[in-house]
Amino acid sequence: MTEYGRGPGSEPWHPEDPLYGDVGWEGQQGHTGHQPAYGGQPQHQHPQQQPQQEYGDWNNDGSQPPYDQQQYQQSYEQQQYAGQGQQYGQPNQQAYNEGGWDGTGTHAHVPYAADPGDPYGQQAAAYGAEQPDFYGTPEAYPPPEPPARRRPEPEAEQPDWDPGPDQGEHAFFAGGGAEDEEDDEPEGRGDRRGRGGKGAKKDKKSRNGCACLVVLLVFGGGLGGVTYFGYQFYQNRYGAAPDYAGAGNSQTVSIEIPKGAGGVEIGRRLKDAGVVKSVDAFVSAFTSSDGDKIQAGAYILKKEMSAKSAVEMMLDPKSQANVVVTPGQRNISVYKLIDTKLGLTAGTTRDVAEKDFESLGLPDWANVGGDIKDPLEGFLFPGTYPAAKGMKPASVLKEMVGAADAAYGKYDLDAKAETLKLENPLQVITVASLVQAEGKTHDDFRKMAEVIYNRLKPTNTETNQLLQFDSTFNYLKNESNIHISESEINSNQDPYNTYTQKGLPPGPIGNPGAEALTAALNPTNDGWVYFVATDGESKTEFAKTYAEFERLKDKFNESAGN
Repeated sequence: MTEYGRGPGSEPWHPEDPLYGDVGWEGQQGHTGHQPAYGGQPQHQHPQQQPQQEYGDWNNDGSQPPYDQQQYQQSYEQQQYAGQGQQYGQPNQQAYNEGGWDGTGTHAHVPYAADPGDPYGQQAAAYGAEQPDFYGTPEAYPPPEPPARRRPEPEAEQPDWDPGPDQGEHAFFAGGGAEDEEDDEPEGRGDRRGRGGKGAKKDKKSRNGCACLVVLLVFGGGLGGVTYFGYQFYQNRYGAAPDYAGAGNSQTVSIEIPKGAGGVEIGRRLKDAGVVKSVDAFVSAFTSSDGDKIQAGAYILKKEMSAKSAVEMMLDPKSQANVVVTPGQRNISVYKLIDTKLGLTAGTTRDVAEKDFESLGLPDWANVGGDIKDPLEGFLFPGTYPAAKGMKPASVLKEMVGAADAAYGKYDLDAKAETLKLENPLQVITVASLVQAEGKTHDDFRKMAEVIYNRLKPTNTETNQLLQFDSTFNYLKNESNIHISESEINSNQDPYNTYTQKGLPPGPIGNPGAEALTAALNPTNDGWVYFVATDGESKTEFAKTYAEFERLKDKFNESAGN
């Protein structure tokens, strides 16, 4: 840069230029040839220094004409500080425009025209003439200040969460000790902290306090959560399972335990009913005692019992609220048991069986005969069934019928009936009921099944297709008498009287068990036609001819004292 201004260049000095006005700040700017330097000291020009030529028109031969002192432009723009009356002038503006550059890099041939919308674009005037002062207008830029009095532009205020130059640390964690220690220092003109003042400092301290509280709550809550879950983990792994104390309160509840249920399943049902406090406590008592002996069925238990008391009560038969159907048991006795367990008047369950039997789940081949006395006979499968107060008779019966249907469905009874020369699957169940009723031991069942099939044969000349079973006559009489007179038997023409009616009775005479059914499907093939309970109770002997039968009959009479 030269003392005439910015030096050779293509554009004028604009007021927004950061170096604009740096030369000659002492109230009045020096004139050409003796422009003072910074600090007020005169700056001398050496004789050997040639004055700098103005960029103007060039000669035709490419040389530049001699420097014209009159066309010399002292500076692009002289400034005078507004407070001291400094004036801004542009001497010989016309010479600059006519012979110099127009600011775009090309020679200008028209005068330089100022922008009318720019308050700082001064109009050309004579040297020394006063120019209008635009620094007092609201739209004007502020007047430039000397370099010694300038301060850097204020930085844009950043929020507390905005990461600063210190590697993005939050304001809370970046500290502020140095700034806090200087809170009492006076604020100067160039003090950047003057943006907030004491109020801002108080707000910042308040925000820091809130942040501390939030962090404390977060860490405190986390510590509490870890402690809680750690305690729960310890209790679950090493602590005793929650349990009630004592034998329970006065409230009772009925619990149904399905077949095959283990300790966990039983404990879950008891916990849901409010009997025990936790499944783990019951499982512990279940495994440490004879819990595996708990049978399926219904139980009447008390609420809020200790797990040990619950296991002991379930092992006591008195607490069981079940109906047990034994193999060969007739329906009429089963109905009475259900009425008793459910607390119903006598005959209630029997009425339901007679009226609603079609809705209880019987197989489609059941009840094909019109003379059947009980539609459900033979379909209340032997087993243990829950029957507690509050239950409906139909629900108990339906479960029994469902068990029979599942057991009978394991066999192809249609094919078996055809193989055994029977008319339908119902006759297979009828044969099984006769085997169950007449057989005394499991070893008797297959022989008894052969006796039935041999007597049903058209070629049977021994009994002429008459079964002659006391069990069928007792069934129609609802009795269990083994001493029946011949006159009584021969005078009764009921379809269930096999002494007077050929073939099988219309339907089963009881509920056969699985062993009797298996024997009915797989009889012996030894030629047995007769049998006699020689001791009157448990011992049954078989015969193939009538003569052998007479000997067995005499043996029976001797044992009976006749």
